[in-house]
Parts: sequence; C-alpha cells; structure tokens
Amino acid sequence: MNVLSLFDGMSCGRIALERAGIKVDKYFAAEIDKYAIQIAKKNYPDTMHLGDVQEVMYPESFDGHKIDLVIGGSPCQGFSYAGARLNFDDPRSKLFFEYARLVKECNPKYFLLENVRMSQESQDTISEILGVKPISINSNLVSAQNRYRLYWTNIPFYQYPIDKQIMMKDILEFSPEEFTIMSDKFTNRNKNAGCLTDGTKEKASSLSAMEYVKNGRQGDYISCNSDGVPTKDGLILVGHADLNGHDCIKRVYHPNGKSATMNACTGGNREPKVAMNDQKWRKLTPIECERLQTVPDNYTEGVSKTQRYRMLGNGWTVDVISHIFKNMEA
Repeated sequence: MNVLSLFDGMSCGRIALERAGIKVDKYFAAEIDKYAIQIAKKNYPDTMHLGDVQEVMYPESFDGHKIDLVIGGSPCQGFSYAGARLNFDDPRSKLFFEYARLVKECNPKYFLLENVRMSQESQDTISEILGVKPISINSNLVSAQNRYRLYWTNIPFYQYPIDKQIMMKDILEFSPEEFTIMSDKFTNRNKNAGCLTDGTKEKASSLSAMEYVKNGRQGDYISCNSDGVPTKDGLILVGHADLNGHDCIKRVYHPNGKSATMNACTGGNREPKVAMNDQKWRKLTPIECERLQTVPDNYTEGVSKTQRYRMLGNGWTVDVISHIFKNMEA
C-alpha cells in the first residue's frame, strides 16, 4: 500500500498501519517541523518527506506511484473550543483545503481525516467536501487519556473499540512505592477543606517552590471538594496546582482516573498533572505521555522534552487509528 500522510508530524499513522498489520510499500509525508521529521526519520528511515503540504502536487511529487491511502490531521487551532474559534478564518485551519485538494487529485481507495470537536457549521462544511460524516471517538476507550476526536473516513467502520479500562496509574513510569496513592485520608481531607462557600480556595497546609525530582517537576496543590467519583469521561479532579495561569493548566487529577487531553505543550506547565499524595502533584513524564497516546516507549526520544511533549500533543492516539485501519481491504 502506498500512503500519503499530510501534516504527518512524528508519523503516528505509520505506527498505526504497522500495528494493524498493513504492509506499507511507500510512505510519503508532508511535514515542515524539523523535530517531528527527525523523530519520524529515526523510527522509519524510509519515509519520503515532501515538505510543505502546499507544495505537494499529484502526480509530480510521487515519482509515478499511485496513492492508495491519504491520511492526515489538519491543524486544529482554528476549530478548537479552547482557542479563538476562528474556524476557516484561521490560516492554519485553512490548510484543511490542501488535504481536500490532495484527496481529490490522488483519488485514493481510502482516506482518513482527524480533527477536534468543532462547531456544527465547520463540521458540516468538512463533511460536505469529503462526502462523509465524522465518527466521534474518545481515546479513553483504549488509553488513560480523555481525548475526543472526529474522524472523517471512507474506511468501513463497524464498531467502537472495546473499553480497555486503562487508568493513569496503569501507565505511570514509576512504581507505586515511589508515591502515595490517595486513600481515605485524601477523601476525608477534601470533605473538610478545599473550595470554600464564597468561591475562594483554601491553601494546602504548606506551599513550596516547584521542585525537580526523578519523577518529574512537582509542587503542592490546593485541594477542592471531591467525593472521588469520576466524571462520565473518567477524570477525577482532586485540586489545582499552585501555579500562575489559566485554570486548565492547574488541574491535578487522581491516578485512579483518566488524564486530561494532551495538547501541543510548549511550556507554561501545560503538561498533564497527576497527584502523588494528598498534597503533592507532578507532571507526567514524556514516556508516560507516549503511553497516553499509545505510542511505543521512547519513540520520541532524541529531542528536547519540550519538543517531545509538543509533538505528542499534536499526535494521534495510535490505537484508535489502528482500530479504524483494520477494516481496510488490500
């Protein structure tokens, strides 16, 4: 099978094809991020990188090879509810039209587009252009991460992945002896502390400066009232890290639940955070974030931690993609 991967990143699509047992003859990748290209090349040296998607032309760019599958996750910043919601007015989200152009030009047997949940108007525009409606899948079925994504594809889809019941505690790099899983002490503490009736937050008993330990960066958190019951998506919020910034980067979650969605972390403490005990938190390590995305351990090794977090946040949950790919016929 000859594959064209647009906005390829670190080649999560290639991992998924391999995991689904699909033989790849030629793998063409449109990508411009040098760190993502470096990691893709490290793991798959035969990848043929084509550069900027806007400069990829069919058939000129493919040395006479017919493309059987076009995949990609066009930049989502314009669509994301976490952003300014400029939709197609955002120049990054306009790159979807490059994906649509190449699907039309290549006329592959199969295609797959991934993106975030978005306004119904934007969703309908994409559906009309591609001729299919999206499938909504939460990665929490196959991983320890709560991650809703939309998938537009003409690959037959018969059923959702089986829920593997994976929680954060199952993907942590360090053994339970190296931190204290919260118990009745935590629950009792939260019943008598945390978010006060006037909306302010009570401080933890002592607040220390950020520390760097073998488990990753850690610090104290402010507790919130919690009965330890997961949300419908499996998250158990236990408190907020003593950090400056938006509420979403402060949230600390219980290891017995799911992680929040990984984003394209570029610093600013945006990495997912797990509680170590009834007062301490730490951010997840790069290997743990690889496990959230069901990427092999140390797949992203070779670049800085910042770049590892960033490309993982931009990547795909491999086991979701693999589940979809398994329904392709040769």
